[in-house]
Amino acid sequence: MTTLDKLASALNRRDEVPNQELAKDIVRTNDKRAVKEPVENLAHKDKNIQSDCIKVLYEIGEREPALIVPYYREFGKLLDSKNNRLVWGAMTALDSITSQAPKGVHGLLPRVLDVADSGSVITRDHTVGILVKLGTLKQYADECMPLVVEQLLTCPNNQFPMYAEMSLALVNDKNKAALQKVMTRRLDGLQKESQKKRVAKILKRLSAKNA
Repeated sequence: MTTLDKLASALNRRDEVPNQELAKDIVRTNDKRAVKEPVENLAHKDKNIQSDCIKVLYEIGEREPALIVPYYREFGKLLDSKNNRLVWGAMTALDSITSQAPKGVHGLLPRVLDVADSGSVITRDHTVGILVKLGTLKQYADECMPLVVEQLLTCPNNQFPMYAEMSLALVNDKNKAALQKVMTRRLDGLQKESQKKRVAKILKRLSAKNA
């Protein structure tokens, strides 16, 4: 059986279990050749196969990013797709490999940011994930921190506490005041008590860093 024969659509399955199991098998056997087939079929004429292939690839990325690192350019090309499933799937894959291929992913950053402004919640989640991972690296820190702050200022309330927590990985003496300002500014606008508590906890941690 080829890799395509094991996809959910080939097995007439509507759930994602076959795709997840395929990804696990590829990771377990470290089968680099098996990774290539779903990459080559991301442009298949059947959208079900496209969707299965990107699912397999980002599931691989979550478990063993090194296996999909060589294909960061292919994921970048998907950001221009009209198929939203491919767009957020590609962003998921890129997020998983950012730490291992920072230079390659950084080169895609303008397109990543464009997609974040018009994409789904999942797309935006992974945009912030990419920015935070890049921002932990010295060569990209000064560029990425303002971009994270911009996401904090404009993201929906539901996403704000998570993004605020993620941003803690980038805190230093130069930027913590800016983060405190953003979080204080948005705190009163949060509607759910659970959201306010999460942000208040972050502010407390930032204040402790100032002590």
